[in-house]
Amino acid sequence: MNLKGRHFLTLLDFTPEEITGLIDLAATLKTKKKAGVTHDSLMGKTIALIFEKTSTRTRCSFEVAAYDLGMHVTFLDPSASQIGKKESIADTARVLGRLYDGIEYRGFGQNIVEELAKHAGVPVWNGLTNEYHPTQILADMLTIREHFGTLENKKLVFMGDCRYNMANSLMIGCAKLGLDFTACGPEGYFPDPSLIARCKDIAARSGSTLRFETDPMLASKDADVIYTDVWVSMGEPMEAWEERIKLMLPYQVNAKLMANAKESAVFMHCLPAFHDLNTGLGKQIGEKFRLDALEVTDEVFESPQSIVFDEAENRMHTIKAVLSATL
Repeated sequence: MNLKGRHFLTLLDFTPEEITGLIDLAATLKTKKKAGVTHDSLMGKTIALIFEKTSTRTRCSFEVAAYDLGMHVTFLDPSASQIGKKESIADTARVLGRLYDGIEYRGFGQNIVEELAKHAGVPVWNGLTNEYHPTQILADMLTIREHFGTLENKKLVFMGDCRYNMANSLMIGCAKLGLDFTACGPEGYFPDPSLIARCKDIAARSGSTLRFETDPMLASKDADVIYTDVWVSMGEPMEAWEERIKLMLPYQVNAKLMANAKESAVFMHCLPAFHDLNTGLGKQIGEKFRLDALEVTDEVFESPQSIVFDEAENRMHTIKAVLSATL
């Protein structure tokens, strides 16, 4: 596998063998870190992290991964960069590409990270856009493989709003690696038809199956992995919650839904999760709508079936693999 100089924008750009290679590399680097073995193979390199959307896991994962590899990091939040405001994306890319060995972008449209990649002259990595979240999928696949010992013959079900980055990227990842994928949500809340068609072509070659269901019990039957995400995206107003909650509540991951999956099934979530009222926004929503949880109940989130924190840790190991492979 030779990915040196490649951008990491969407898993659509990578072969199943390349994706598996990145997961294998992440596992190797994780073993080294756990054993205290130094692996600062990128000593002297410097990367820029552009965050137009805030994050805990993505920022910390990129920074720790970079430090472990011996690199220096510059973090640019929305107030620390003129990208798209006083300086065009193309000009920003050409400046940063002269100063840094690689650039990460987390923000809004996929077109922005694609524009950065077009002009930077150095590898550009997608930390999250509205359409795709490829580093999360690498972490998810590593976590599933660690738990079950294999990805073969596994059935993953995504519950809730299936229109955006997580359902899109999970569908791509499953299609590439041969997992059976089911998107389960209300009618009209599924991925874009053109992306579905593209993934069906990929799935036909890998042996994967893609299903789109509106019935949660039908979708979750005999599932190996039940996956969900928040129902309202970052930046959406409070007014959006009432309509979305009413629509999505039947797709909440609870004990009944998990019991319908395989006895060995696991629960996954990219985080943060509204599983209790222990956050400011969670408390506000809970009081307003008289709910003690949203997309997943606390009972499931805190259960032995939940592997969300293994998944969160693996963000760092898989991001480290991407940095190492592309630099």
